[in-house]
Amino acid sequence: MSLLKAIEKVLSSVQRPLHVSEIYKIITDQDLWQTAGKTPEATISAQLYTDIKKHGIASKFAKVSPNTFAMREVSEEKVASLSFTDCAQKVLETFGDKKPMHYKDITSKALEKGWLVTKGKAPEFTMNAQVITEIKRQQSRGEVSRFVQHGRGYIGLSKWQAQGLSFQIDQYNQKVRKTLRDRLLVLKPKEFEELISQLLAEMGFVEVELGSFSADGGIDVRGELTVGDVVRLKLAVQVKRWKRNVQAPVVRDVRGSLGAHEQGLIITTSDFGKGAKEEAAQADKSPIALMNGEQLVLLLLEHGIGVQCSTPNLFEIDEESSVWNEA
Repeated sequence: MSLLKAIEKVLSSVQRPLHVSEIYKIITDQDLWQTAGKTPEATISAQLYTDIKKHGIASKFAKVSPNTFAMREVSEEKVASLSFTDCAQKVLETFGDKKPMHYKDITSKALEKGWLVTKGKAPEFTMNAQVITEIKRQQSRGEVSRFVQHGRGYIGLSKWQAQGLSFQIDQYNQKVRKTLRDRLLVLKPKEFEELISQLLAEMGFVEVELGSFSADGGIDVRGELTVGDVVRLKLAVQVKRWKRNVQAPVVRDVRGSLGAHEQGLIITTSDFGKGAKEEAAQADKSPIALMNGEQLVLLLLEHGIGVQCSTPNLFEIDEESSVWNEA
């Protein structure tokens, strides 16, 4: 059997990307190809690269990341790759043995296993940056991150640590998050809309305007976000201080209320039904973003609205906040 035929048989059987080292191992384990060469993995890479370069999209093979290949039908668009941070967690759980790993080693393993598919030229630095960003973001929300930095580029999982103060803080903050969500439900409609306006302003939106405050109809808040003085996003928001889930008709109503060049956002203290999510995701219609109660609470914590951080990552309800006290 020729080498390319052997590779095709291996990749077709697994139906996922494989690093050349994995391809070679399976080929030799199944005795599909023999070579006396000292660099068989390099030979496999060379044959695949040559076939892809010669035949283009007509090649049976596709390169999905450095030294990682799949059958053409399992192309980059169809590969169920994980995010950088999910890859980091999977690598640590699989290979970490409850010990920190360097971000470069984590990235290398994720690419080797085909879990990470990226066109970036420096995936290891992207891995490190995204893990650090997630840690800081979750800390700002009063959550315990799944990752822990150990210095000099080493990363571990927080669940490997003993349940000490961090665990107790997380348990306490979970209660605060529940209390915050309960407080939102008893706000008056106008107060809730004003709170959303304050949140949008903290997130960088300008020209934030409240609607007519009419009972649950039309758009409640409008704002504009400018990125780099170039990109301008006009946002039309409807807020639902509900206990029941938002359904598809609400999404359709919001879409019908959008002005020129506006994108829609529905914010609710509850959640969204399956029909609402499907309606919002319609590719051929104006985009409608959805924010449920859990996401709303996390953003309020992150931007310090209605809460105060008394100690690092330990939040308390701010009884003096204007959110809970009428002017």
